[in-house]
Amino acid sequence: MPHAPKAGWREWAGLAVLTLPTLLVALDINSLFLALPHLSADLGTSGAEQLWITDIYGFMVAGLVVTMGTLGDRIGRRRLLLIGGTAFGLASLLAAYSVSPAMLIGSRAVLGVAGATLMPSTLALIGNMFRDAAQRGTAIAVWATCQFAGAALGPVLGGILLRHFWWGSVFLLAVPIMVILLLAGPLLLPEFRNPDAGRLDPASVALSLLAILPIVYGIKQLAVGGTGLSAVPLSALTVGAVFAVVFTRRQMRLRDPLLDLRLLARRSFRLVLVALALAGVVMAGTGLLVTQYLQSVLGFDPAEAALWFAPMGLAVALGTMLTPVIVRRISPTAAIAGGLALSAAGTGLLALVSEVGGDRQGPVLIVAGIAVLALGTGPLFALGTDIVVGSVPPERAGSAASMSETSNFLGGTLGVAVLGTVGAAVYRHHMSGAVPSRVPAEAAQAARETVAGANGAAAGLPPADAAELLRTAHDAFTGGLVTVGLIGAVLFALLALLMTRLPRRSGHDGDTADAAERSAVGEPDATTGHARGAHRDA
Repeated sequence: MPHAPKAGWREWAGLAVLTLPTLLVALDINSLFLALPHLSADLGTSGAEQLWITDIYGFMVAGLVVTMGTLGDRIGRRRLLLIGGTAFGLASLLAAYSVSPAMLIGSRAVLGVAGATLMPSTLALIGNMFRDAAQRGTAIAVWATCQFAGAALGPVLGGILLRHFWWGSVFLLAVPIMVILLLAGPLLLPEFRNPDAGRLDPASVALSLLAILPIVYGIKQLAVGGTGLSAVPLSALTVGAVFAVVFTRRQMRLRDPLLDLRLLARRSFRLVLVALALAGVVMAGTGLLVTQYLQSVLGFDPAEAALWFAPMGLAVALGTMLTPVIVRRISPTAAIAGGLALSAAGTGLLALVSEVGGDRQGPVLIVAGIAVLALGTGPLFALGTDIVVGSVPPERAGSAASMSETSNFLGGTLGVAVLGTVGAAVYRHHMSGAVPSRVPAEAAQAARETVAGANGAAAGLPPADAAELLRTAHDAFTGGLVTVGLIGAVLFALLALLMTRLPRRSGHDGDTADAAERSAVGEPDATTGHARGAHRDA
């Protein structure tokens, strides 16, 4: 905005408060995986119950983040944040002291509902509090840094807690953080809402759930099922796609839609969402293969693997923090495109693992690859998020933030399913005729399915046969990692080229281009709040 007011000390102190739930959500998600074996042994959970404990949170966030982002526009973002923070803290207490799998699953479901309120609310409030473009860019960089630093430190902190306390301690991390949020939030965070927002449309909420949840479920089932395409995930994806079409048609007809899809008519908005999703695909897919490689091929325990994997999250955090400094020298478009080109080079390093001897060289090359990959995505996550939030009027920041979060989440889910399936297919192809003939039939079948199965089968074999089977399985899994690395490098290179199409925001050129796009879709001008087009209520 031209002549936008500068943020003062209260806004920066408020930003410190807003980073707390951002850091917490990342810590909570990533520390749970280390606690799962401990809580499963204590509560006696079945395999299906373990899946619900890990997945129900993500399902609820995915299904409700759009609704919560728009709800914050209507009832007030600070109010929604404080309500969600209260629910998150109470649900964390219930989860920590759960006495049955059903109680823990229910607590995780409530955590998911509350978690859906936190991320879009914090991001929308940042957009409202920091109207100056340079300050807003710095604030979003700080926000993104906390998000990725939490993701990196979550397993490490979880491992420390599990070493000294019981599994419920990983959930209790939320309680003091939420207490600080509830005490400081009313003092430091201003309230923002859209005074002209209509009533929430229940039909749109239902349609969004019916569209997103089957799609997320279908993608997850494809990942679990490996290379086979069963009827259940395909049916779920079809149902979700049908409801997505119905949801889209309804949103385009409503005066006050749950999700303003007219924003997608803007090129910069559309390109950034695509880039965030595809970057999430590559990062989640390579992260899945790398963590399995560290444990199943190199033999690290979960805590050691978490330490070796931490540079990925820390490098993203570093990249986002350096972004405000970088854009003082080059344009945001060049920063994003250059960063993605660096990510392509980092992902390409993973393709060299087999050429330098795989597990014999240790994890150094792997860690270097994921760190360079992650560092290059920093400008995209910082500047891309800024473009999404800063390109809409203040009263619609919640809706824009929810679209950004949905893009990230679906990208990560899709990355685990698609690239995980690619890695599994390469492994099975290499193992189809490579299992030594002396391995018993049942053990050979397990070894052909997964590298974990091969490790288990080797434990019951004579030393010479076990060594041959492990060498074959580890080479096969490394081949899958190399393939995923090559795919990721190509995707990042294509993204780098795609991002050169972003408007170069120098002087008033970017503002003029944005104004033309706003006029085309009837969006209110960010400086006046009045609709420029004649089709706003079409």
